[in-house]
Amino acid sequence: MGKGLVWSSILILVILLGIGSYYLITEIRSEMAHKKLVENYEKPISKENINEEYDVIVIGGEPEGVAAAVSSARNGAKTLLVESREELGGLFTYGMLNFLDIPRNDAKRPVSMGIFKEWHDLVRGKDAFGILDAKAAFKKLVDDEPNLTLSVQTEVINANLDKNQLTSVKLKNKYGTYVVKGKAFIDATQDADFAAMSKVPYFMGGEDIGIKDKRMAVTLMIHLKNVDWDKVKQAANSNTFGGAHLNDSVMWGFTKLHDDYKPVQEGTRLRGLNLAKVDDEYYINALQIFGIDGLNERSKQEAIEKGKKETEHILRYLQEKFPGFENAEIVSYPEELYVRETRHIWTEYQLPMSDVWKNSDHWDSIGLAAYPVDVQAQTPHDYGYVISTPKQYAIPFRSLVPKEIDGLLVVGRSAGYSSLAAGSARVVPTGMVTGQAAGVAAALAIKDDVTFRAMSENKKLINTLREDLKKQGAFVDPFNMDYPYKGEWYDKSIQTLINSGLVVGGYSNDLHVEDSATKIKFAKMLKEGVQRACPEKMKALGDKLDTVIYKVANKESGPITRDEVAEFLTEVLVGKSSANNWDLLMEKGVISETLAKRISENKELKLKELYAIMADVIHYAEKEHSSECSFSL
Repeated sequence: MGKGLVWSSILILVILLGIGSYYLITEIRSEMAHKKLVENYEKPISKENINEEYDVIVIGGEPEGVAAAVSSARNGAKTLLVESREELGGLFTYGMLNFLDIPRNDAKRPVSMGIFKEWHDLVRGKDAFGILDAKAAFKKLVDDEPNLTLSVQTEVINANLDKNQLTSVKLKNKYGTYVVKGKAFIDATQDADFAAMSKVPYFMGGEDIGIKDKRMAVTLMIHLKNVDWDKVKQAANSNTFGGAHLNDSVMWGFTKLHDDYKPVQEGTRLRGLNLAKVDDEYYINALQIFGIDGLNERSKQEAIEKGKKETEHILRYLQEKFPGFENAEIVSYPEELYVRETRHIWTEYQLPMSDVWKNSDHWDSIGLAAYPVDVQAQTPHDYGYVISTPKQYAIPFRSLVPKEIDGLLVVGRSAGYSSLAAGSARVVPTGMVTGQAAGVAAALAIKDDVTFRAMSENKKLINTLREDLKKQGAFVDPFNMDYPYKGEWYDKSIQTLINSGLVVGGYSNDLHVEDSATKIKFAKMLKEGVQRACPEKMKALGDKLDTVIYKVANKESGPITRDEVAEFLTEVLVGKSSANNWDLLMEKGVISETLAKRISENKELKLKELYAIMADVIHYAEKEHSSECSFSL
């Protein structure tokens, strides 16, 4: 008995030592391969001889563009990747955005796989990566594909169309000007510049919800050295500036910096730190710069200069106030800003916020996303918000197919998402998933001689696309998940409101449906709801609406009743009160008969009831919008 126990213990020890040795050897080999990758890196070059025709032409050497071009080439298409800068990586390399926002499902499993994972493994597989590592990894992925030609420092001069069909592109580099034909094109630029050049329809910012001028803050990354990581970890654990979460390569938190740090440059602010450690260098994503036009080069350059000045002040503050930063120094500044939002392309299916909320799958899913819906602050006076945190949701192929123009797919943050859904889908790993799918789709469309629009309607071809993607590492298996408040009588009302950004669930997806509805809450939802459902008539309604909002806000604060809501809605939307405003709203079609019966008596309302009322108001406004929102004025 005793000998058996001893031998069992020895066997277990040997197994554990074997496992440990295996992982140690694997780690050593990985580090050696990584070192060799970086040491052997050579900058790409402009092509002197660009062929007259390729199967697939990818515009933009962003991470999404590399994924698209590599994918296309691997699937047999002769591919050209065009990049205007000197090197690959775009936002990751020129913007220094090296703290990865990796989408993870409710099981904490990463859902961005395939080519993104290949690249991620090449840069050590952590939550942060080195800038040179990223450039070398992107270059290796490209160099490994014999079907792929890369030309950097090459500008797109024009997109050529035959009616609505893209046929060729005019390029220019130091060697000359070229007109290059393509059977399929993929726009992987940050701002969908090539799609816009091709006359694809799009909207700006929050225009789809009546807020055209919505501009999320842009960021200039901060690049430092001589930071004492151990002291910063101690600060995180001791609740300095609110404390932070951390692992071996990143920290995120320190939210009290929102209020404690006082900026010196107008239109800037320091939020909580997203801090990345790469060897002996440190990168911070926290400096917000407001009021910047992401499509205007002068505006962006002014923001960079403003950001540099503010960075110097931030460094002095951290040296004085933040343990671990006493000896910190600025290493360099990024060449480009982190711009979160500009154009949104209109596509065959515009992914709505409700799909993200419902963790929706799609028959034409080409990959998964799962990042929280992060809407960054738009002014120094607000802090942004998280609309919801999905378990996971599908990106449909139709959301890559732009309206009106054939021969083109759009990938990355400017693809076919609503402005709110883009708060989640805009992250680069998700963009690389769409890039890989676009590459496979382009090769398949050429092989079967179909347009992308026809493919988006062909279930047999979509099944083939999905099967090919699955073989190449993508997550496309069907799924069915629950979501908050599913099956409740106000479920669809929540979906209506969340599509307009009128309810916010945060990281916990809690809409507090059983809380009392207040006058202030109603006033805010009414004004924002009318604005977002009917922007064309907002000015005409403005005085009347503001009068009602003023009345509501100046009443005694506290819960609001059904009849008070009915009185205010009647005044704004009908213009004429009656003895029973609730019934009048039903007669005018402002609220449904079903809702009128459900709230049949006057009482203090809960939020779930206010949500249902406001959803009906939105539907009414949208119906009226077809005749220019002809409210009684």
